[in-house]
Amino acid sequence: MFRGINPINMDAKGRVSIPSRYREPLSVHCAGHLVVTIDTESRCLLLYPIHEWEEIQKKIEALPSFDKNARRIQRLLIGHATDVEMDANGRLLLSAPLREYAQLEKKIILLGQGKKFEIWSEQLWSQTRDEYLQLSDLDTELPIDLQSLSL
Repeated sequence: MFRGINPINMDAKGRVSIPSRYREPLSVHCAGHLVVTIDTESRCLLLYPIHEWEEIQKKIEALPSFDKNARRIQRLLIGHATDVEMDANGRLLLSAPLREYAQLEKKIILLGQGKKFEIWSEQLWSQTRDEYLQLSDLDTELPIDLQSLSL
């Protein structure tokens, strides 16, 4: 559903405009109701349509709370999850704590990831992308599921 890289600007209040090509699908799919949370592996945010997030949250809540790693994930993902509404102009307001976590400034990247978006600082995304590209030069073993994939 969501794919592509979209450079966008964030205003001083933390509002970002969703590119027009995604607005109608988001209005139809979730009435503009989304959830944003942190990524636990990278300094970026994850933006989900509400129905996609609710499925993930159920799975996270079902994890055993006495498992140290599961509890960490529950606290980080659910604890930072914030409901956001797309306004009539297709904008979302990102809270200060989320912007701070992802080191977001004026120039950001909205990265389509199928059922969700990632929101990156433009500078941090460029660094991360370049690191990923350098890794592809190494003789690294691909996961078995990817070894049979033909592009």
